[in-house]
Amino acid sequence: MLAEPPRRVDPRHDTRPLFSAGGLAATWAAGLGLAVLVTLTLVGWVAAPHPSVGQGLPSVFRTAVQVWLVAHQTGFTTADGSIGLLPLGLVVLPGLLVYRSGRWLARGCELPRLRHAGQAALAIAGPYAAIAGTLALIVRTPTAQPSVFQALVAGFIVAFAAAGLGVTRELALAKNIRWARLLALIPERPRSIVAGTVAAMAVLLLAGTALFLIAFAWHLPQAVEVTNGLAPGPVGGALLILLQLGYVPNAVIFAMAYAIGPGFAVGADTIVAPTGVVLGALPQFPMLAALPESGPAPALSLIALAAPFAAGAVGGVFTIRSAPTFVSEVAPVWGFACGVATGVVSGLIAASAGGPLGGLRLATVGPSPWQVAVVAALEVGVSAAIAAWTMNWLVFRRDRRAAAAQDDDEDRSLILDDEEDPDPESAGLYGVTYEAAAPPPTPTPDDTIPTGPPDEDLFPSAHTRTKAFDPDA
Repeated sequence: MLAEPPRRVDPRHDTRPLFSAGGLAATWAAGLGLAVLVTLTLVGWVAAPHPSVGQGLPSVFRTAVQVWLVAHQTGFTTADGSIGLLPLGLVVLPGLLVYRSGRWLARGCELPRLRHAGQAALAIAGPYAAIAGTLALIVRTPTAQPSVFQALVAGFIVAFAAAGLGVTRELALAKNIRWARLLALIPERPRSIVAGTVAAMAVLLLAGTALFLIAFAWHLPQAVEVTNGLAPGPVGGALLILLQLGYVPNAVIFAMAYAIGPGFAVGADTIVAPTGVVLGALPQFPMLAALPESGPAPALSLIALAAPFAAGAVGGVFTIRSAPTFVSEVAPVWGFACGVATGVVSGLIAASAGGPLGGLRLATVGPSPWQVAVVAALEVGVSAAIAAWTMNWLVFRRDRRAAAAQDDDEDRSLILDDEEDPDPESAGLYGVTYEAAAPPPTPTPDDTIPTGPPDEDLFPSAHTRTKAFDPDA
């Protein structure tokens, strides 16, 4: 008996094991990110006028790994205290790399349904977190000790979120599914709360961005003066700009906390808030020139206090626009729920934006998360409740007017049709039956005999009778 010949495998349909491919994708993303940061660290080490990065290549590679961990929001413990004020902008680098890894994994593995995107993200996030934790153990020194726990947790969160987004995007493109259909999978009411929260957060972050940019532009000469005092040189100046770009999201969130009301601190016993500004000695960092001077808050900056109420109005409108409710009394409840969700998100990002920067005076930097959360929930919630009730009333008022106008148009069209064509079938709808009158018979002089008076002969059809003709008469 002849053996069956081996089947040819189409390389286009050849798939890899999910978790093996996930390990490869995680290694590729981590390795490429390290390569980019090692290159930048080498450039800074070569161009530095003094040994600020470290002695020798081992210190350069160790510094690059530490920067990679900082990009994943991993804190450090030093002899002077903890370092927790980390640039949020650096998360973009590992996030984009893991996102590309997720798309590659979706193309190379068999993922028949969208619900398998979670398994694919887990296949990347697990090995990626293990790599982050291992690197945190390797680069520990007596002077700088990264937190292994934070490296594991932050590495897993970044990888799971970015990889899940990449896998979902690739599967949606392969199956020709739009994002609107994906969002439609969420139940209606939670989807409306999410829509309102995203809209409200967008308004708050836009207000924070505008406030920071205006303040920095106003104090640009002071920032240039600080930069000239540091004398970083061309390469060092470029790296300093990159570092400041990494801290731009932190500054935006600080400004958002100012607009909400609680403000933020730049060291112990300091405050930058609408109620007043109290500052001490600040580090020589150009971005800090955007801070106002100690004393009353600038009058123009108080306009930003309207941002939370505007955010609540927009959030309430989006909440009801996505899912109106027939019970008008319930609409403010959903609007306030949108405000509470916005407060929770504001508190979380405020916690991620701040942190200690060593010991002593700079042990407290950033906004208070719980204060931002509570104040934002109240301000945005009240405004969103009012806007939600108003929007819900307007929606149903518009629907009632549209329905009444449609009914009037239908009645008017039926009446016009009846006047133009009064046939029995259409007339029967209104209880009226139209019958055509029969024409009167035509009299002949041979078969009729008048029976009435001569003047009534004008109406033969009503006063004549028919008689047979008799020839003998």
